[in-house]
Amino acid sequence: MKEILRCFKAYDVRGRLPDELNEHVAERIGRAYAEFLKPGKIVVGRDIRNSSEGLCRALADGLMAGGVDVHDIGLCGTEEIYYATFSQVFDGGIMVTASHNPIDYNGMKFVRQGSRPISGDDGLNEIRDLAASGLFSESMYSGTRQNLDVKASYINHLLGYVDQALLRPLKIVVNAGNGCAGPIIDLLEKHLPCQFIKLNHEPDGTFPNGIPNPLLPENRSATTEAVVNSNADFGVAWDGDFDRCFFFDEQGRFIEGYYIVGLLAESFLLRKPGGRIIHDPRLTWNTIDIVRKSGGVPVQSKTGHAFIKARMREEDAIYGGEMSAHHYFKDFAYCDSGMIPWLLVYGLICRSGKTLGQLVNDRMTAFPASGEINRRVNDPVELFDLVRKHYSSQAVASDETDGISLEMPDWRFNLRSSNTEPVVRLNVESRGDAALMNARTEELLQMIGGTP
Repeated sequence: MKEILRCFKAYDVRGRLPDELNEHVAERIGRAYAEFLKPGKIVVGRDIRNSSEGLCRALADGLMAGGVDVHDIGLCGTEEIYYATFSQVFDGGIMVTASHNPIDYNGMKFVRQGSRPISGDDGLNEIRDLAASGLFSESMYSGTRQNLDVKASYINHLLGYVDQALLRPLKIVVNAGNGCAGPIIDLLEKHLPCQFIKLNHEPDGTFPNGIPNPLLPENRSATTEAVVNSNADFGVAWDGDFDRCFFFDEQGRFIEGYYIVGLLAESFLLRKPGGRIIHDPRLTWNTIDIVRKSGGVPVQSKTGHAFIKARMREEDAIYGGEMSAHHYFKDFAYCDSGMIPWLLVYGLICRSGKTLGQLVNDRMTAFPASGEINRRVNDPVELFDLVRKHYSSQAVASDETDGISLEMPDWRFNLRSSNTEPVVRLNVESRGDAALMNARTEELLQMIGGTP
């Protein structure tokens, strides 16, 4: 089936409805997952998209036909699948979600026992090929399906990341984007002294306020305005399946995820000196500086959740972060969470007596960064050769862990191809010189060309 081959990507399944992904395809994927992994019991869940319930039901049918007992946790965030898989000792888990993709898309994310990711390097391609062929062995057992509620246990786990006795009654803007974060905020609210200002709070598969993706600058104004108008202490916004969270300080200013990585790394190292911190290659100087000054060991990994999680396990790292607002935690089975980071930031603000802006201002001045800039280009390989030749004579260090990273004495950049979209991504930073960073960013964009 050509549609199956099209909807499988490097880390997960993402496809346009109904020509690339539909209920028939979902059933075949469930059957192939069962054939490949041979699990006894797995957990499934879904996001709020209107197509997700039907896809999840068809997925479960395929799993049961393969002899798997299916435990359905219903509407949830991706991290709830991770949590259920490792905490309830399932053989695997599948989340039906398209995260921040357009409304006519959906997809799936897969893990095996222990919430270890299944990606193209370790099983996803085999599942794809099995699903496409339809050549399945006959199962001697027909699986069952039952509902499972892990919400209370999950909430208790989240609360374990903060000292509730030290929390102060801050005012926090929370923008769920009509995705799945709202119900979790409502459950946490009962245990926290803060006041929530709730935006786009109710899950709604039509996404009346647009697809939630706060990484896009045009999607940030509602949260910024709410922080300013309500005189809030800070703001948080999530994507649809809330595996990423985005921060706004007390002035409504968007805080790049890069600086949150450094902030959280420092907080973990205060409790566990000497720990290892995983970071991606796109923006690095601030993270490396903080980690080393805090007595930790910075470890670089290729960008992408499957690579970060694998490296975290190899290094027994206590925390890992990507500038794209993915944050990974050893105590969360090395998985990413969009709820743990804002709880940690809440606790840091209460303990330090500083605002979020005060916690990151010095670091933003010390290492100003462009933020990620995307461009569509015709020939990334030719572009990379051009850029490499132009800057290599100036560079004092180079790295190709993920794309091209070149370091000059007082500025650096990373240029890489996206793993999920047909674009190249540029990040530039400097040592304390915002004008230089901006000038070099513009210089590189002129060389890259392409379209936004």
